[in-house]
Amino acid sequence: MSKSPENIEAAMREFLYDFRRYFDQQQAEGVEYFESASAEVHPRPRRPSLPRVAVPPKPAACPAPPAPLPPAAPGFSAQPAAARKSVSDPRESYRLLLEEIGRCRRCPLAEIRKNPVPGEGGNRKRLLFVGEGPGEDEDRLGRPFVGRSGKLLDKILASISLVREDIYITNIVKCRPPGNRDPEPGEVTACRSYLESQIRLLKPRLIVTLGLPAVRTLLETTSSLGRLRGRLYDYRGIPLLPTYHPAYILRSYTVENRKKAWEDIKMVRDFISGPGR
Repeated sequence: MSKSPENIEAAMREFLYDFRRYFDQQQAEGVEYFESASAEVHPRPRRPSLPRVAVPPKPAACPAPPAPLPPAAPGFSAQPAAARKSVSDPRESYRLLLEEIGRCRRCPLAEIRKNPVPGEGGNRKRLLFVGEGPGEDEDRLGRPFVGRSGKLLDKILASISLVREDIYITNIVKCRPPGNRDPEPGEVTACRSYLESQIRLLKPRLIVTLGLPAVRTLLETTSSLGRLRGRLYDYRGIPLLPTYHPAYILRSYTVENRKKAWEDIKMVRDFISGPGR
């Protein structure tokens, strides 16, 4: 046979036709794969079909265990909250406040004091007396109004049938200013939150301020004590009565000053003996 282009083309068409028939036959029999090779072709056997099985939904992943808590710091109580004394107890809160005052270093007065003087009393009548600052005797003993001023205050209270157990008494600053001077603004500011916490916890029905620094601190006024005394004011819903400090009365022991002090203390008496008191 001559190898003319026409003969070669015809042979190629015949070869392709035969290959196509063979490929269709193999596919019909399930052959999916042909090895490439120079050797003979081995059809890959058809894999048997498997029955369809319903796949159950994938279960939700279990949550990871919580990370362990860090070790407690030294001194930290690991007791459950129910086993510890609740700080919502006013008495416990007040005890913690006194401890905080004892550790206070907010102003330079803490560096020169002997003892802090947070206050004391029975508070039976819920009367809060607020002075200026501790004196020498108070600084030495850690108690308010125990010197000459304290003795005069006891007499003033006795004149209206009150004793220390009926009232609570404190100062606007808890450490002694040197030389018994008036507290400076920075010292008052440093101590103010302590006084406000005492008022909040003691819940007084009446506040009596002793001296000008105390009334100016609570009422935030610049008026003189002579103009302020003799009437009640409102301090955050609590009646407040300004009067003279016993130390001032001792320094200016005049009939007029003693008369004014007596008028003020009678207002305290009238307040606590009034209707519903």
